[in-house]
Amino acid sequence: MKQTVVSAKSIDDAVQIALQQLNATLEQVSVVVLEQPSKGLFGLIGSKDAKVEVTKSPDPVDDAIEFLNGLASEVNISFSFKVERNNNEATINIQGDQVGFWIGRRGQMLDSIQYLVNIVVNKGHESHFRITIDAEDFRLKRKQTLESLANKLADRVIRTRKDVVLEPMTSHERKIIHFQLQEHPRVRTFSKGDEPNRRIVISLKD
Repeated sequence: MKQTVVSAKSIDDAVQIALQQLNATLEQVSVVVLEQPSKGLFGLIGSKDAKVEVTKSPDPVDDAIEFLNGLASEVNISFSFKVERNNNEATINIQGDQVGFWIGRRGQMLDSIQYLVNIVVNKGHESHFRITIDAEDFRLKRKQTLESLANKLADRVIRTRKDVVLEPMTSHERKIIHFQLQEHPRVRTFSKGDEPNRRIVISLKD
């Protein structure tokens, strides 16, 4: 939570200065008038400026970006990003020459960072704000790859009449496979094993 106290000739002027200092809009802040302006005697003697206390409400996206900046600083890398907001959720899409660090092996680093970011931005809040961390649209590309893989393996199961067991995947990736084949007329999917080695099995329907 960011806060500033500003004095100016009028309350409106003080608020505008505070908004610039906090890099915020009026909708993002709360304003407390500490002192009303006074013209004083003859408009000269004893005149007083208005004084306001302006507090910027916590912004989950700002908190998430601050966390990412801290992480990048620790490993001495730079990055840029795009933000897409939608009600109580947002996607931060990391860009730059070093996106490999953020993605990790099959997106495992992305998942870990996303998990930590959501803990940070939601700590102490009753409502939940979901942050998705992506890097150069990796999640979309990975989703498309998994959907294509699911279709190809389903065809193999039908052709060979043998089950196919996939490599271990995260729960998010398993959901993509399950969802892609859940309406398939000839094959079914189920998971077996324990985390982190839980795998999807594709087999013929009875």
